[in-house]
Amino acid sequence: MAQGLRRSLGVFDAVVIGLGSMVGAGIFVALGPAASAAGSGLLLGLALAAVVAYCNAMSSARLAALYPASGGTYVYGRERLGAFWGYLAGWAFVVGKTASCAAMALTVGAYAWPGQAHAVAVAAVVALTAVNYGGVQKSAWLTRAIVAVVLAVLAAVVVVSLGSGAADFGRLDVGADASADGVLQAAGLLFFAFAGYARIATLGEEVRDPARTIPRAVPLALGIALVVYVCVAVSVLSVLGAGDLGRATAPLADAVRAAGAHWLAPVVRVGAAVAALGSLLALILGVSRTTLAMARDGHLPGALAAVHPRFQVPHRAELAVGAVVAVVAATADVRGAIGFSSFGVLVYYTIANASAWTLSSRRRVVASTGLVGCLVLAFALPLSSVAAGAAVLAVGAAVYGVRRL
Repeated sequence: MAQGLRRSLGVFDAVVIGLGSMVGAGIFVALGPAASAAGSGLLLGLALAAVVAYCNAMSSARLAALYPASGGTYVYGRERLGAFWGYLAGWAFVVGKTASCAAMALTVGAYAWPGQAHAVAVAAVVALTAVNYGGVQKSAWLTRAIVAVVLAVLAAVVVVSLGSGAADFGRLDVGADASADGVLQAAGLLFFAFAGYARIATLGEEVRDPARTIPRAVPLALGIALVVYVCVAVSVLSVLGAGDLGRATAPLADAVRAAGAHWLAPVVRVGAAVAALGSLLALILGVSRTTLAMARDGHLPGALAAVHPRFQVPHRAELAVGAVVAVVAATADVRGAIGFSSFGVLVYYTIANASAWTLSSRRRVVASTGLVGCLVLAFALPLSSVAAGAAVLAVGAAVYGVRRL
């Protein structure tokens, strides 16, 4: 029987790991592309993404309490819908989140040393893979420090932006530049910012008392992230406006400069790099655990199912994931990676909601809303992201079919 992982995470650590994944991805990466798509409808897109994320979170929490094993929706789909749907969820997650890892690593490089972004990205992947190798508790401790720094920086951005003469709340009104298609596309891109709570579910085998801890930690992490996102989006949008926000490569740094606080811009850049590190750390954790679960079932090489006898982590899976992410980070483009990742993760949560729908009739409204919302947002993404994501899923399905022959 495969060796299990150590249960060492409580509610606080689980919430922090979820936050560490979310706040780095959303605030510093997704706001610009979303504003470019939705214009003044950015906040509507954020609200729509939050509704879909809430439904997904509730479905995931219920399933994780019943199936507290590494792998998240890969396990839930397998148990509730059948082996193929579990496999497809795992495939979508591993491929989509590998793109997310690359995007976060490149964000670290872009903020820390723009001229050497790819080299810094690879170095960040190597360093965080080493941290994760030492045990999940070490990862949790580092994530606590990262989340504290990031929240302090974001609070400074909000206070400075809203307290400046440059803030104009008239810029928050939805204008003629907002369209239904643009709002849906923005919601799909901003969903990338909310997907971090999945780390809590994919770490289910390392959570203490999962039936109690996971249903508490998931909505807490999501709720805190939503409050942070709304505050930052309102402050930045009120200072820059939708047009400048959509064109900005470093929107929070641009916002504090526009607010007259030029001294804060370097601090924001450091905060962005730290936030992306936190997100990358949690993402590598999640992808390696899903890799472990798929390897246990024979969908990936069995050697990846090994658990380190001392650190009790899936060390071979972590090293493999780190190596792949490092290669992608050396060659990828950040904005393209966001759309591709969003498509894969929305398919993943479609399967999660379908799995939750089978549990009981009392809560099927939430699962149904999440399922439909995920499909709508997935196909509202840019055509290139949909085409690439669908092609990768088709390859995964073909591999599954060939192996079953």
